[in-house]
Amino acid sequence: MPDNSFRVMQASNRRKTIGLLMGMAVLIWLVAYAAMTYFGATGIGVMPFAVGIALISVWGSYYASDSLVVRMTGARVIEESENPKLFGLIQEVIIASGLPMPKVAIVQDSAPNAFATGRNPEHALIAFTTGILEAMDREQLQGVIAHEMSHVGNRDTLVSAIAATTAGAIALLSDFLMRMMWFGGGRRDRDSNSNPIALFLSLFVLILAPIAAVLLRSAISRRREALADATAVSFTRNPAGLRSALEVLAADSTVVRAKSNAVAHIWIESPLDGSSVSKLFATHPPIQERIAALRAME
Repeated sequence: MPDNSFRVMQASNRRKTIGLLMGMAVLIWLVAYAAMTYFGATGIGVMPFAVGIALISVWGSYYASDSLVVRMTGARVIEESENPKLFGLIQEVIIASGLPMPKVAIVQDSAPNAFATGRNPEHALIAFTTGILEAMDREQLQGVIAHEMSHVGNRDTLVSAIAATTAGAIALLSDFLMRMMWFGGGRRDRDSNSNPIALFLSLFVLILAPIAAVLLRSAISRRREALADATAVSFTRNPAGLRSALEVLAADSTVVRAKSNAVAHIWIESPLDGSSVSKLFATHPPIQERIAALRAME
């Protein structure tokens, strides 16, 4: 493995995540500016309401993320006595990463997959389908565990919550303002000196902002997956294990039953990121790109 190649990949993905989050901040500023231009003080007054709703819904889910995901996926928390070999592998990664021991759960599903959730390392849970435990050998499963513990260590649930809050606020604000425009007749105090180009651009921003927010949120998710792959290698020093595990997933065509949009992003392989999903909206990088990046580290 080339020296420090995983560190280079980690640093690159962290920088890209920061850049994308800054893009979200710029986008919400553009929406606020468009609202002030088109509606005046009435438009900007809606923003605290939209942000408040987004905060309550997303951060409520964030603090209860582990229990919510367990219910949505049908995962069952297990004790060490039920699968001592799995716990032994997890403990090896725990020692290498310095992270606390998470709860461990099993999903009765023949499709090979796994996920991690929890608001912080002290309240983390990692889960594995019965399919992945049957399909993978020890080295491959260790790579999967390291990937999921990387999500825990990188606090990806927190990053996702920030992205979701911002995207939700943008969508709500744009929706409220569009309704005001159609049903309220637009900005009542607009005078004859209003710049028609500025008004058109403001309307353009309000229409496209929710789509742009979803694209940025998906891009952030893809960066965090790539970061988790690189961080996993820093734990195991064995990119071949995770690379081989991803090859098993790529060769398998079965899909987990819990494949709703609400939880698709948490799986190591998204059940929704198939040929019918645009790469721009995908929550994971193409699996072949991930395999190639890991192969380059070997």
